[in-house]
Amino acid sequence: MIPRYSRPAMAAIWEPENRFRIWFEIEAHALDAMAELGVVPKDAARAVWDWWATKPAIGVARIDAIEAVTRHDVIAFLTWVSENVGPEARFLHQGMTSSDVLDTCLAVQLKQAADILLADLDELLAVLKRRAEEHKLTPTIGRSHGIHAEPVTFGLKLAQAYAEFARNRARLAAARDDVATCAISGAVGTFANVDPRVEAHVAGKLGLAVEPVSTQVIPRDRHAMFFATLGVVASSIERLATEVRHLQRTEVLEAEEYFSPGQKGSSAMPHKRNPVLTENLTGLARMVRGYVTPALENVALWHERDISHSSVERYIGPDATVTLDFALARLTGVMDKLLVYPERMQKNLDRMGGLVHSQRVLLALTQAGASREGAYAMVQRNAMKVWESDGRLSLLDLLKADAEVTALLTAAELEEKFDLDYHLKHVETIFARVFGA
Repeated sequence: MIPRYSRPAMAAIWEPENRFRIWFEIEAHALDAMAELGVVPKDAARAVWDWWATKPAIGVARIDAIEAVTRHDVIAFLTWVSENVGPEARFLHQGMTSSDVLDTCLAVQLKQAADILLADLDELLAVLKRRAEEHKLTPTIGRSHGIHAEPVTFGLKLAQAYAEFARNRARLAAARDDVATCAISGAVGTFANVDPRVEAHVAGKLGLAVEPVSTQVIPRDRHAMFFATLGVVASSIERLATEVRHLQRTEVLEAEEYFSPGQKGSSAMPHKRNPVLTENLTGLARMVRGYVTPALENVALWHERDISHSSVERYIGPDATVTLDFALARLTGVMDKLLVYPERMQKNLDRMGGLVHSQRVLLALTQAGASREGAYAMVQRNAMKVWESDGRLSLLDLLKADAEVTALLTAAELEEKFDLDYHLKHVETIFARVFGA
Protein backbone atom coordinates (compact mmCIF):
# COMPACT_ATOMS: atom_id res chain seq x y z
CA MET A 1 0.00 0.00 0.00
CA ILE A 2 1.33 3.42 -0.99
CA PRO A 3 0.18 6.24 1.34
CA ARG A 4 -0.18 8.60 -1.62
CA TYR A 5 -2.97 6.42 -3.01
CA SER A 6 -4.51 5.17 0.25
CA ARG A 7 -7.53 6.31 2.23
CA PRO A 8 -7.59 5.63 5.99
CA ALA A 9 -10.72 3.48 6.31
CA MET A 10 -9.69 1.00 3.62
CA ALA A 11 -6.05 0.92 4.71
CA ALA A 12 -7.12 0.16 8.29
CA ILE A 13 -8.75 -3.10 7.16
CA TRP A 14 -5.32 -4.45 6.25
CA GLU A 15 -3.42 -3.24 9.30
CA PRO A 16 -2.09 -5.97 11.65
CA GLU A 17 -4.34 -4.78 14.48
CA ASN A 18 -7.49 -5.47 12.47
CA ARG A 19 -6.21 -8.81 11.24
CA PHE A 20 -5.32 -9.99 14.76
CA ARG A 21 -8.67 -8.82 16.13
CA ILE A 22 -10.45 -10.90 13.50
CA TRP A 23 -8.21 -13.87 14.32
CA PHE A 24 -9.17 -13.55 17.96
CA GLU A 25 -12.88 -13.45 17.16
CA ILE A 26 -12.60 -16.56 15.00
CA GLU A 27 -10.76 -18.46 17.72
CA ALA A 28 -12.97 -17.21 20.55
CA HIS A 29 -16.27 -17.89 18.75
CA ALA A 30 -15.02 -21.36 17.86
CA LEU A 31 -14.13 -21.87 21.52
CA ASP A 32 -17.66 -20.83 22.53
CA ALA A 33 -19.16 -23.41 20.18
CA MET A 34 -16.83 -26.11 21.46
CA ALA A 35 -17.75 -25.23 25.04
CA GLU A 36 -21.45 -25.58 24.23
CA LEU A 37 -20.72 -28.96 22.67
CA GLY A 38 -18.82 -30.03 25.78
CA VAL A 39 -15.52 -30.36 23.97
CA VAL A 40 -13.78 -27.79 26.18
CA PRO A 41 -14.64 -26.29 29.60
CA LYS A 42 -17.01 -23.33 29.56
CA ASP A 43 -14.73 -21.61 32.07
CA ALA A 44 -12.01 -21.55 29.42
CA ALA A 45 -14.22 -19.72 26.94
CA ARG A 46 -15.31 -17.29 29.66
CA ALA A 47 -11.71 -16.55 30.63
CA VAL A 48 -10.74 -15.79 27.05
CA TRP A 49 -13.64 -13.40 26.56
CA ASP A 50 -13.11 -11.77 29.97
CA TRP A 51 -9.55 -10.89 28.96
CA TRP A 52 -10.77 -9.53 25.63
CA ALA A 53 -13.35 -7.38 27.43
CA THR A 54 -10.49 -5.41 28.98
CA LYS A 55 -9.83 -4.11 25.45
CA PRO A 56 -6.17 -5.10 25.42
CA ALA A 57 -3.80 -3.42 23.01
CA ILE A 58 -2.80 -5.81 20.26
CA GLY A 59 0.83 -6.73 20.84
CA VAL A 60 1.93 -6.53 17.22
CA ALA A 61 5.60 -6.15 18.07
CA ARG A 62 5.47 -9.06 20.50
CA ILE A 63 3.68 -11.30 17.98
CA ASP A 64 6.27 -10.39 15.35
CA ALA A 65 9.05 -11.24 17.77
CA ILE A 66 7.54 -14.65 18.50
CA GLU A 67 7.05 -15.30 14.78
CA ALA A 68 10.73 -14.53 14.20
CA VAL A 69 11.42 -17.68 16.23
CA THR A 70 8.46 -19.91 15.32
CA ARG A 71 8.34 -18.94 11.64
CA HIS A 72 4.57 -19.36 11.89
CA ASP A 73 2.22 -16.41 12.23
CA VAL A 74 -0.82 -18.19 13.69
CA ILE A 75 1.28 -20.01 16.30
CA ALA A 76 2.91 -16.69 17.19
CA PHE A 77 -0.49 -15.10 17.68
CA LEU A 78 -1.79 -17.98 19.81
CA THR A 79 1.37 -17.86 21.92
CA TRP A 80 0.83 -14.14 22.57
CA VAL A 81 -2.78 -14.81 23.59
CA SER A 82 -1.61 -17.57 25.93
CA GLU A 83 0.88 -15.21 27.54
CA ASN A 84 -1.98 -12.86 28.39
CA VAL A 85 -4.88 -15.22 29.12
CA GLY A 86 -3.08 -17.94 30.99
CA PRO A 87 -3.62 -21.73 31.05
CA GLU A 88 -7.22 -21.55 29.74
CA ALA A 89 -5.81 -20.46 26.37
CA ARG A 90 -4.65 -24.02 25.74
CA PHE A 91 -8.17 -24.87 24.62
CA LEU A 92 -8.03 -22.40 21.72
CA HIS A 93 -7.56 -23.80 18.20
CA GLN A 94 -8.82 -27.27 19.18
CA GLY A 95 -8.99 -29.41 16.02
CA MET A 96 -8.41 -26.37 13.82
CA THR A 97 -5.74 -25.66 11.23
CA SER A 98 -4.11 -22.36 10.42
CA SER A 99 -6.10 -22.02 7.19
CA ASP A 100 -9.32 -22.07 9.19
CA VAL A 101 -8.17 -18.82 10.77
CA LEU A 102 -6.37 -17.27 7.79
CA ASP A 103 -9.00 -17.99 5.14
CA THR A 104 -11.94 -17.03 7.31
CA CYS A 105 -10.14 -13.82 8.28
CA LEU A 106 -9.45 -13.00 4.64
CA ALA A 107 -13.14 -13.50 3.88
CA VAL A 108 -14.03 -10.99 6.60
CA GLN A 109 -11.47 -8.49 5.32
CA LEU A 110 -12.63 -8.78 1.72
CA LYS A 111 -16.23 -8.35 2.87
CA GLN A 112 -15.24 -5.23 4.82
CA ALA A 113 -13.35 -3.91 1.80
CA ALA A 114 -16.27 -4.63 -0.52
CA ASP A 115 -18.62 -2.68 1.74
CA ILE A 116 -16.40 0.39 1.39
CA LEU A 117 -16.13 -0.07 -2.37
CA LEU A 118 -19.91 -0.42 -2.69
CA ALA A 119 -20.32 2.84 -0.77
CA ASP A 120 -17.76 4.43 -3.12
CA LEU A 121 -19.78 3.29 -6.11
CA ASP A 122 -22.97 4.69 -4.60
CA GLU A 123 -21.32 8.11 -4.26
CA LEU A 124 -20.04 7.98 -7.84
CA LEU A 125 -23.45 6.92 -9.17
CA ALA A 126 -25.13 9.82 -7.38
CA VAL A 127 -22.72 12.31 -8.98
CA LEU A 128 -23.07 10.77 -12.44
CA LYS A 129 -26.86 10.90 -12.20
CA ARG A 130 -26.85 14.56 -11.13
CA ARG A 131 -24.46 15.61 -13.89
CA ALA A 132 -26.32 13.53 -16.49
CA GLU A 133 -29.61 15.24 -15.62
CA GLU A 134 -27.83 18.61 -15.74
CA HIS A 135 -26.64 17.99 -19.30
CA LYS A 136 -29.42 15.74 -20.55
CA LEU A 137 -30.11 18.01 -23.53
CA THR A 138 -26.67 19.59 -23.95
CA PRO A 139 -25.86 18.70 -27.57
CA THR A 140 -22.39 17.50 -28.45
CA ILE A 141 -20.79 15.56 -31.23
CA GLY A 142 -20.63 11.81 -31.03
CA ARG A 143 -17.40 10.32 -32.29
CA SER A 144 -16.56 6.92 -33.70
CA HIS A 145 -12.89 6.07 -34.30
CA GLY A 146 -12.19 9.56 -32.91
CA ILE A 147 -13.95 11.11 -35.92
CA HIS A 148 -17.14 13.18 -35.89
CA ALA A 149 -20.12 10.89 -36.33
CA GLU A 150 -23.60 12.16 -35.36
CA PRO A 151 -24.93 14.38 -32.55
CA VAL A 152 -25.52 13.05 -29.05
CA THR A 153 -25.82 14.88 -25.73
CA PHE A 154 -23.28 15.16 -22.97
CA GLY A 155 -25.94 13.84 -20.64
CA LEU A 156 -26.12 10.64 -22.67
CA LYS A 157 -22.37 10.15 -22.25
CA LEU A 158 -22.81 10.40 -18.49
CA ALA A 159 -25.91 8.20 -18.51
CA GLN A 160 -23.90 5.51 -20.26
CA ALA A 161 -21.24 5.77 -17.56
CA TYR A 162 -23.95 5.56 -14.88
CA ALA A 163 -25.40 2.39 -16.39
CA GLU A 164 -21.95 0.83 -16.61
CA PHE A 165 -21.11 1.57 -12.98
CA ALA A 166 -24.54 0.37 -11.89
CA ARG A 167 -23.72 -2.97 -13.49
CA ASN A 168 -20.36 -2.91 -11.74
CA ARG A 169 -22.09 -2.36 -8.42
CA ALA A 170 -24.28 -5.41 -8.98
CA ARG A 171 -21.21 -7.46 -9.93
CA LEU A 172 -19.32 -6.35 -6.84
CA ALA A 173 -22.25 -7.09 -4.55
CA ALA A 174 -22.41 -10.61 -5.99
CA ALA A 175 -18.63 -11.06 -5.68
CA ARG A 176 -18.80 -9.86 -2.06
CA ASP A 177 -21.41 -12.49 -1.22
CA ASP A 178 -19.47 -15.18 -3.08
CA VAL A 179 -16.17 -14.58 -1.29
CA ALA A 180 -17.70 -14.19 2.19
CA THR A 181 -17.50 -17.83 3.32
CA CYS A 182 -16.16 -19.42 6.50
CA ALA A 183 -14.17 -22.64 6.78
CA ILE A 184 -13.53 -24.19 10.21
CA SER A 185 -13.09 -27.74 8.95
CA GLY A 186 -9.66 -28.74 10.24
CA ALA A 187 -6.82 -30.41 8.42
CA VAL A 188 -7.81 -31.34 4.82
CA GLY A 189 -11.35 -30.19 5.49
CA THR A 190 -12.89 -33.39 6.82
CA PHE A 191 -14.02 -32.08 10.25
CA ALA A 192 -12.27 -35.06 11.80
CA ASN A 193 -11.26 -33.09 14.89
CA VAL A 194 -13.75 -30.21 14.86
CA ASP A 195 -17.52 -30.48 14.75
CA PRO A 196 -19.22 -28.84 11.71
CA ARG A 197 -21.46 -27.03 14.20
CA VAL A 198 -18.42 -25.01 15.26
CA GLU A 199 -18.02 -23.75 11.72
CA ALA A 200 -21.70 -22.83 11.51
CA HIS A 201 -21.49 -20.91 14.79
CA VAL A 202 -18.41 -18.93 13.73
CA ALA A 203 -19.92 -18.19 10.33
CA GLY A 204 -23.06 -16.83 11.92
CA LYS A 205 -21.12 -14.62 14.34
CA LEU A 206 -18.99 -13.14 11.56
CA GLY A 207 -21.77 -12.66 9.02
CA LEU A 208 -20.36 -15.25 6.63
CA ALA A 209 -21.81 -18.22 4.80
CA VAL A 210 -20.56 -21.73 5.49
CA GLU A 211 -18.16 -23.01 2.83
CA PRO A 212 -20.00 -26.12 1.52
CA VAL A 213 -16.83 -28.12 0.94
CA SER A 214 -13.31 -26.97 1.70
CA THR A 215 -10.04 -28.85 1.46
CA GLN A 216 -7.66 -27.30 3.93
CA VAL A 217 -8.47 -23.97 2.29
CA ILE A 218 -11.45 -22.14 0.87
CA PRO A 219 -11.52 -22.72 -2.90
CA ARG A 220 -9.73 -19.88 -4.67
CA ASP A 221 -12.18 -19.56 -7.55
CA ARG A 222 -14.14 -17.33 -5.16
CA HIS A 223 -11.19 -15.01 -4.71
CA ALA A 224 -10.42 -15.06 -8.43
CA MET A 225 -13.93 -13.83 -9.19
CA PHE A 226 -13.64 -11.12 -6.54
CA PHE A 227 -10.40 -9.70 -7.93
CA ALA A 228 -11.60 -10.09 -11.52
CA THR A 229 -14.60 -7.96 -10.58
CA LEU A 230 -12.29 -5.30 -9.15
CA GLY A 231 -10.45 -5.39 -12.48
CA VAL A 232 -13.66 -4.78 -14.40
CA VAL A 233 -14.52 -1.83 -12.16
CA ALA A 234 -11.03 -0.45 -12.77
CA SER A 235 -11.51 -0.76 -16.53
CA SER A 236 -14.73 1.23 -16.29
CA ILE A 237 -12.88 3.90 -14.33
CA GLU A 238 -10.28 4.07 -17.08
CA ARG A 239 -12.91 4.26 -19.81
CA LEU A 240 -14.53 7.33 -18.25
CA ALA A 241 -11.16 8.87 -17.36
CA THR A 242 -10.01 8.43 -20.96
CA GLU A 243 -13.14 10.17 -22.21
CA VAL A 244 -12.40 13.17 -19.99
CA ARG A 245 -8.78 13.21 -21.16
CA HIS A 246 -9.88 13.30 -24.80
CA LEU A 247 -12.44 16.01 -24.16
CA GLN A 248 -9.79 18.15 -22.44
CA ARG A 249 -7.43 18.15 -25.43
CA THR A 250 -6.84 21.72 -26.65
CA GLU A 251 -8.30 20.94 -30.08
CA VAL A 252 -11.50 19.65 -28.44
CA LEU A 253 -11.81 21.36 -25.03
CA GLU A 254 -15.45 20.42 -24.46
CA ALA A 255 -14.83 19.56 -20.79
CA GLU A 256 -11.91 19.61 -18.39
CA GLU A 257 -10.89 18.76 -14.88
CA TYR A 258 -11.41 21.51 -12.32
CA PHE A 259 -8.26 23.64 -12.02
CA SER A 260 -8.01 24.99 -8.50
CA PRO A 261 -6.61 28.42 -7.54
CA GLY A 262 -2.86 28.17 -7.17
CA GLN A 263 -2.63 24.89 -9.07
CA LYS A 264 0.28 24.55 -11.50
CA GLY A 265 0.11 22.51 -14.68
CA SER A 266 3.76 22.50 -15.69
CA SER A 267 7.10 23.42 -14.19
CA ALA A 268 8.16 24.89 -17.54
CA MET A 269 5.00 26.20 -19.23
CA PRO A 270 2.78 28.48 -17.12
CA HIS A 271 -0.17 28.19 -19.51
CA LYS A 272 -0.68 24.45 -19.02
CA ARG A 273 -3.84 22.88 -17.57
CA ASN A 274 -3.25 19.15 -17.78
CA PRO A 275 -5.71 16.28 -17.09
CA VAL A 276 -3.48 14.96 -14.31
CA LEU A 277 -6.23 13.35 -12.24
CA THR A 278 -7.68 11.29 -15.07
CA GLU A 279 -4.20 10.36 -16.28
CA ASN A 280 -3.52 9.18 -12.74
CA LEU A 281 -6.74 7.16 -12.81
CA THR A 282 -5.60 5.45 -16.00
CA GLY A 283 -2.42 4.35 -14.25
CA LEU A 284 -4.24 3.19 -11.12
CA ALA A 285 -6.64 1.15 -13.24
CA ARG A 286 -3.68 -0.64 -14.80
CA MET A 287 -2.44 -1.58 -11.34
CA VAL A 288 -5.79 -3.00 -10.21
CA ARG A 289 -6.10 -5.06 -13.38
CA GLY A 290 -2.56 -6.28 -12.81
CA TYR A 291 -3.72 -8.10 -9.68
CA VAL A 292 -6.31 -10.15 -11.56
CA THR A 293 -3.95 -12.61 -13.24
CA PRO A 294 -2.23 -13.68 -9.97
CA ALA A 295 -5.68 -14.24 -8.45
CA LEU A 296 -6.62 -16.47 -11.37
CA GLU A 297 -3.38 -18.40 -11.05
CA ASN A 298 -4.09 -18.98 -7.34
CA VAL A 299 -7.03 -21.23 -8.21
CA ALA A 300 -4.83 -24.20 -9.09
CA LEU A 301 -3.38 -25.36 -5.75
CA TRP A 302 -1.79 -28.75 -5.12
CA HIS A 303 -4.11 -31.43 -3.76
CA GLU A 304 -5.83 -30.35 -0.54
CA ARG A 305 -3.49 -27.43 0.18
CA ASP A 306 -0.29 -25.58 -0.63
CA ILE A 307 0.75 -22.02 0.22
CA SER A 308 1.66 -20.70 -3.23
CA HIS A 309 -1.41 -18.44 -3.01
CA SER A 310 -0.49 -16.99 0.37
CA SER A 311 2.26 -14.55 -0.62
CA VAL A 312 0.17 -13.41 -3.59
CA GLU A 313 -2.83 -12.57 -1.44
CA ARG A 314 -0.72 -10.66 1.08
CA TYR A 315 0.01 -8.30 -1.81
CA ILE A 316 -3.15 -8.18 -3.84
CA GLY A 317 -5.69 -8.11 -1.01
CA PRO A 318 -4.53 -4.78 0.39
CA ASP A 319 -3.17 -3.25 -2.80
CA ALA A 320 -6.13 -3.96 -5.10
CA THR A 321 -8.80 -2.81 -2.65
CA VAL A 322 -6.89 0.23 -1.38
CA THR A 323 -6.05 1.36 -4.92
CA LEU A 324 -9.58 0.89 -6.22
CA ASP A 325 -11.04 2.72 -3.23
CA PHE A 326 -8.77 5.68 -3.91
CA ALA A 327 -9.51 5.61 -7.64
CA LEU A 328 -13.29 5.57 -7.17
CA ALA A 329 -13.11 8.50 -4.76
CA ARG A 330 -10.87 10.42 -7.15
CA LEU A 331 -13.17 9.76 -10.11
CA THR A 332 -16.15 10.93 -8.08
CA GLY A 333 -14.34 14.18 -7.34
CA VAL A 334 -13.40 14.65 -10.99
CA MET A 335 -16.96 14.18 -12.21
CA ASP A 336 -18.43 16.28 -9.42
CA LYS A 337 -16.29 19.30 -10.32
CA LEU A 338 -15.93 18.64 -14.06
CA LEU A 339 -16.00 21.87 -16.06
CA VAL A 340 -18.33 21.51 -19.04
CA TYR A 341 -18.35 23.91 -22.02
CA PRO A 342 -21.62 23.69 -24.02
CA GLU A 343 -20.58 26.57 -26.31
CA ARG A 344 -17.46 24.69 -27.35
CA MET A 345 -19.53 21.56 -27.88
CA GLN A 346 -21.80 23.51 -30.23
CA LYS A 347 -18.80 25.01 -32.00
CA ASN A 348 -17.36 21.54 -32.60
CA LEU A 349 -20.76 20.30 -33.79
CA ASP A 350 -20.71 23.05 -36.43
CA ARG A 351 -17.03 22.56 -37.17
CA MET A 352 -17.38 20.38 -40.27
CA GLY A 353 -20.00 22.21 -42.27
CA GLY A 354 -22.97 19.99 -41.46
CA LEU A 355 -21.34 16.64 -42.26
CA VAL A 356 -22.95 15.18 -39.14
CA HIS A 357 -26.31 15.19 -40.94
CA SER A 358 -25.15 13.11 -43.93
CA GLN A 359 -27.03 9.94 -42.95
CA ARG A 360 -30.39 11.72 -42.85
CA VAL A 361 -29.86 12.97 -46.41
CA LEU A 362 -28.77 9.48 -47.52
CA LEU A 363 -31.95 7.94 -46.11
CA ALA A 364 -34.16 10.67 -47.57
CA LEU A 365 -32.71 10.09 -51.04
CA THR A 366 -33.38 6.35 -50.84
CA GLN A 367 -36.95 7.06 -49.73
CA ALA A 368 -37.29 9.42 -52.66
CA GLY A 369 -36.42 6.66 -55.12
CA ALA A 370 -32.62 6.54 -55.38
CA SER A 371 -30.79 3.27 -54.91
CA ARG A 372 -28.75 3.08 -51.72
CA GLU A 373 -25.53 2.96 -53.73
CA GLY A 374 -26.59 5.94 -55.82
CA ALA A 375 -27.72 7.95 -52.81
CA TYR A 376 -24.46 7.18 -50.99
CA ALA A 377 -22.44 8.40 -53.98
CA MET A 378 -24.44 11.65 -54.20
CA VAL A 379 -23.95 12.49 -50.55
CA GLN A 380 -20.36 11.32 -50.33
CA ARG A 381 -19.06 13.34 -53.29
CA ASN A 382 -20.40 16.51 -51.67
CA ALA A 383 -19.31 15.48 -48.19
CA MET A 384 -15.74 14.95 -49.33
CA LYS A 385 -15.59 18.50 -50.65
CA VAL A 386 -16.62 19.78 -47.24
CA TRP A 387 -14.09 17.46 -45.54
CA GLU A 388 -11.26 18.61 -47.79
CA SER A 389 -12.20 22.26 -47.18
CA ASP A 390 -11.82 21.64 -43.43
CA GLY A 391 -15.43 22.62 -42.90
CA ARG A 392 -15.26 25.94 -44.73
CA LEU A 393 -17.82 24.70 -47.26
CA SER A 394 -21.39 23.81 -46.29
CA LEU A 395 -22.80 20.36 -47.06
CA LEU A 396 -26.30 21.80 -47.28
CA ASP A 397 -25.25 24.43 -49.81
CA LEU A 398 -23.42 21.86 -51.93
CA LEU A 399 -26.39 19.49 -51.89
CA LYS A 400 -28.72 22.30 -52.95
CA ALA A 401 -26.41 22.94 -55.90
CA ASP A 402 -26.27 19.27 -56.93
CA ALA A 403 -28.76 18.71 -59.74
CA GLU A 404 -28.98 14.96 -59.16
CA VAL A 405 -29.87 15.57 -55.50
CA THR A 406 -32.39 18.35 -56.14
CA ALA A 407 -34.12 16.20 -58.73
CA LEU A 408 -35.24 14.08 -55.78
CA LEU A 409 -35.38 16.49 -52.80
CA THR A 410 -36.49 20.11 -52.61
CA ALA A 411 -34.45 22.77 -50.82
CA ALA A 412 -36.96 22.76 -47.95
CA GLU A 413 -36.74 19.00 -47.65
CA LEU A 414 -32.96 19.18 -47.55
CA GLU A 415 -33.02 21.92 -44.90
CA GLU A 416 -35.27 19.79 -42.70
CA LYS A 417 -32.61 17.04 -42.71
CA PHE A 418 -30.18 19.40 -40.97
CA ASP A 419 -32.31 19.83 -37.82
CA LEU A 420 -30.20 19.11 -34.73
CA ASP A 421 -33.21 18.37 -32.51
CA TYR A 422 -34.07 15.36 -34.66
CA HIS A 423 -31.11 13.50 -33.15
CA LEU A 424 -32.24 14.19 -29.59
CA LYS A 425 -35.84 13.07 -29.81
CA HIS A 426 -35.32 9.82 -27.88
CA VAL A 427 -33.06 11.14 -25.13
CA GLU A 428 -35.92 11.00 -22.61
CA THR A 429 -36.58 7.37 -23.53
CA ILE A 430 -32.94 6.43 -22.92
CA PHE A 431 -32.88 8.31 -19.62
CA ALA A 432 -36.03 6.50 -18.49
CA ARG A 433 -34.34 3.19 -19.25
CA VAL A 434 -31.25 4.12 -17.25
CA PHE A 435 -32.70 6.04 -14.32
CA GLY A 436 -36.33 4.94 -14.29
CA ALA A 437 -39.42 6.88 -15.22
